[in-house]
Amino acid sequence: MPGIDNTGLADLIVAVAGEDRNAFRALYDQTSAKLFAIILRIIRNRSLAEDILQDVYLRVWRNAGAYAPESGSPLAWLSSIARNRTIDILRQKSLTAAPVGGDDGDWWEKIAGPRNVEADLMDVAALRHCLGEIEEPSRSCVLLAYYEGYSRDELAVRFGKPVSTIKTWLHRSLTALKACLEPTS
Repeated sequence: MPGIDNTGLADLIVAVAGEDRNAFRALYDQTSAKLFAIILRIIRNRSLAEDILQDVYLRVWRNAGAYAPESGSPLAWLSSIARNRTIDILRQKSLTAAPVGGDDGDWWEKIAGPRNVEADLMDVAALRHCLGEIEEPSRSCVLLAYYEGYSRDELAVRFGKPVSTIKTWLHRSLTALKACLEPTS
């Protein structure tokens, strides 16, 4: 990203690990706009995004010593903390707000989303058709995993099945979706 020096960021993270408050301030100044944009793009709520950003930097302060330069760029490390924390918050909200029973009718509306242009309508129609070919509870499992962001562990709890069963459902369902959506020649 232009304007962000990864070498300098790595040095700042090392200094933050040593509890250098000036380095932490400089790290925040150089990266907060980027991380806020990532969080806001996922959560779409400015107030909540600000709270999550604060939590992200608290985690950075506490875990700066865990950063390993050989495993990736500093900005990638910071971005993954922001992204993962935001998704954790979304999952928590989904688990407390989502009903346990199936609400299949609402999924179709959610998949169409607000764009609803003609080209998308054909894709949505094909996706609806192919999802309709997958039997419950596998269909709900796929929708919760890939639309709502549920983890396999969360799905296992929700459906009262072992994680291995959830993995099988997801794998078979995705294979079926791929086969159904591929154009035939």
